[in-house]
Amino acid sequence: MSSQSTDKTKRYDTAYLRIAKEWGQLSYCQRKKVGAIIVKDRMIISDGYNGTPSGFENCCEDDAGVTKWYVLHAEANAILKVAKSTQSCDKATLYITMSPCKECSKLIHQAGITRVVYIYDYKDNSGIDFLKKAGVEVLQYPDI
Repeated sequence: MSSQSTDKTKRYDTAYLRIAKEWGQLSYCQRKKVGAIIVKDRMIISDGYNGTPSGFENCCEDDAGVTKWYVLHAEANAILKVAKSTQSCDKATLYITMSPCKECSKLIHQAGITRVVYIYDYKDNSGIDFLKKAGVEVLQYPDI
């Protein structure tokens, strides 16, 4: 890849991460506001943020401040939106504000996403390790 192509890719990566960051601000969760964008052929095909399933009260934490077990992660929400559409995640890129957990990493791989770009590290890197082992390209831009 030429340096001009690499610069252009980085510009697009940065722009999509900014969109994911903004999207995460829509989350009702107090502890973490995570946003995700799925892009295929330079077109946004899905978006998501962490939150409760449809039909549930938009409150992610219980009275003790602990995240409720049924809260969906941003990337899961974005992948599920694609599943309900005519689109496919095959060979798509996932832009997400926080690296995926190990459970979401399995969904990412099974959905056919081939590239993950993120900003912040999750507390556990096993999801990233799994994606790399599965052949998914993983990039971090921590300075967005």
